[in-house]
Amino acid sequence: MDQTHTAPQHERILIVDFGSQVTQLIARRLREDGIYCEIHPYTKTDEAFLADYAPKGIILSGGPHSVTSADRPNVSNLLGYGVPVLGICYGQQVMVKELGGEVEVSGEREFGRAEVKATASSPLFQTVWAEGGQYPVWMSHGDRVISLPEGFHTIGTSENAPFAAIADELRGFYGVQFHPEVVHTLDGARLLSNFTKQICGLTGDWTMAAFKDEMIAKIRQQVGSAKVICGLSGGVDSAVAAVLLHEAIGDQLTCVFVDTGLMRMNEGREVVDLFRGTYNIPLVHIEAEDQFLGELAGVSDPEAKRKIIGRVFVEIFEREASRIEGAEFLAQGTLYPDVIESVSATGGPSVTIKSHHNVGGLPERMGLKLVEPLRELFKDEVRDLGRELGLPDAFVGRHPFPGPGLAIRIPGEITKQGADLLRKADKIYLDAIREEGLYDAIWQAFAVLLPVRTVGVMGDARTYDQVLALRAVTSTDGMTADTYAFSHDFLSRVSTKIINNCEGIGRVVYDITSKPPGTIEWE
Repeated sequence: MDQTHTAPQHERILIVDFGSQVTQLIARRLREDGIYCEIHPYTKTDEAFLADYAPKGIILSGGPHSVTSADRPNVSNLLGYGVPVLGICYGQQVMVKELGGEVEVSGEREFGRAEVKATASSPLFQTVWAEGGQYPVWMSHGDRVISLPEGFHTIGTSENAPFAAIADELRGFYGVQFHPEVVHTLDGARLLSNFTKQICGLTGDWTMAAFKDEMIAKIRQQVGSAKVICGLSGGVDSAVAAVLLHEAIGDQLTCVFVDTGLMRMNEGREVVDLFRGTYNIPLVHIEAEDQFLGELAGVSDPEAKRKIIGRVFVEIFEREASRIEGAEFLAQGTLYPDVIESVSATGGPSVTIKSHHNVGGLPERMGLKLVEPLRELFKDEVRDLGRELGLPDAFVGRHPFPGPGLAIRIPGEITKQGADLLRKADKIYLDAIREEGLYDAIWQAFAVLLPVRTVGVMGDARTYDQVLALRAVTSTDGMTADTYAFSHDFLSRVSTKIINNCEGIGRVVYDITSKPPGTIEWE
């Protein structure tokens, strides 16, 4: 993963990725504790990289492969770098194997909740786990360690993992078979904090205030006196990027806001008022509802809809941006998960689940250089940065909204009538959540207009109207999610209000599917 390092003066941890689905959570837990870290695939962490990155500690992630295979990765350079190392699950196994221990494919696998007994005191457990105590953790492994390398000893066991936690304090090497990064390991964040602060000696100097100042200086150095174009989507990421850029370079920045006609109720007006009014940022506002809906007419396939929206956006943005004389840079609200996911643990291409609506291809087509001031931040950090920049909390705290907008909340063909109907119903739903004081307790809530009609009765007349699905989930990171447990009374009141005020909707249902197996969005 090729990226520059924003602030070399920060103490930093290197997270080496072996392909775990939850590697990002390691970074999130560390960032939440004030520790700067980056994730890099094991194929990119050679001696030259280590010399440039200069980590104070290394964490080896989990992964889907077996260290018993002949092509297991060589991590001798990481173990010989001279800083403390923590191996998690596969990371523990590959460290043990590299140092002369033994790992086998176990007939007794552990997946899900387990109990670890702390069998010895350790700096890793300091003030968190007491010797002799039993503690809940999350396991996900088939292979297991069966003998330790010289210098290691056991500090924790579980029913099916006799070496659930191991340590070589002299070299600062630690390994755990469980996953401390997931919320199901209740003390996991504190264990990671012990590794970074007690064992590696970091103080936790990563703050949004420091990041803001450093990034403003970096933007000024990168851009100089040139002009920058920033594409506004109406979402939090592009808004925070734009305000940060404006603070750095003032009127050298011009924002281009393409209103697709697929946004939430009044969202276009709110964006224009915020940027032209509150921040006085130069803004080009293009109302393009007719063009987008015209291109989408008759299209039902969700991937085709995404591609059409992306193409039309690029065409409009390119046309308007080319009229801004002297522009040399294009700003994007790329986030760190986008950077991580662009390169797999093995360095190969990642699997595409669904395409993303962005300004892909524009820098090359327009001869522009990229400015990506948020590329080292997670979503929650972007919100913190927005608050640091003075953006209203009601804006930065808004629930996520997909780039294609309502297009992926209307399965099947999109029409103006359908978009307007969904917009109205969605606002009633979200307003009710706010009035109930539940908005901040929910990760994401929205309505979906289904391509299904249902028989009903209003007054003495038969109706045959559409079905609206309501969705609300709780999550800590968006990678997994549970449905929010509204009261029956709340759902009943919302359903009644929607049907009474939204002509064309005859039935309301509530989606109780978790992620996995479902996704948060319907398309």
